[in-house]
Amino acid sequence: MAAERLPDLSLDLILTPLKREARPLREWLTTFHLAPIVLDPYTRESSWILKTAARVMHQFAGAAVRVNFLMTSDAHEARSFLGPLADQFLVFCDPDRVAVRALGLTELPSFLLIQSDGTIPIAAQGWNPADWREVSAHIAALTSWSKPTLPAPGDPVAFRGSPALV
Repeated sequence: MAAERLPDLSLDLILTPLKREARPLREWLTTFHLAPIVLDPYTRESSWILKTAARVMHQFAGAAVRVNFLMTSDAHEARSFLGPLADQFLVFCDPDRVAVRALGLTELPSFLLIQSDGTIPIAAQGWNPADWREVSAHIAALTSWSKPTLPAPGDPVAFRGSPALV
């Protein structure tokens, strides 16, 4: 699936982080855009991309964008799946997939950009290095930051994602 534009979000969508209280999307977007990598810890597809996702997030860690994991699980399962990455990055938990549904996603893993006005100008679903490279290039251009190399040695071959809504 090629990188695509998704429907705009309601800024009232509630996001629940691991380490803080839940807040509406508008409050998470007051200073920076969000760049979620959406994973389902119950699927092989999300485990195959975890190292690559962490590398992409480390690349943008200093940029004017909040890179984050959006996990389709509760906090305990998210921590178990992410291990030390749960302490390195912002992690949102979406066990009922309310945010995934609101984002209009059909496959996981996904990588997207949510701009400060709630628009989603670009998203990649499943793992296709060219699509993730497009999302990265868009974020890099928007934030005047360098983009990661995709694919890099050790990255998996392209694969279709698992269903986002089960």
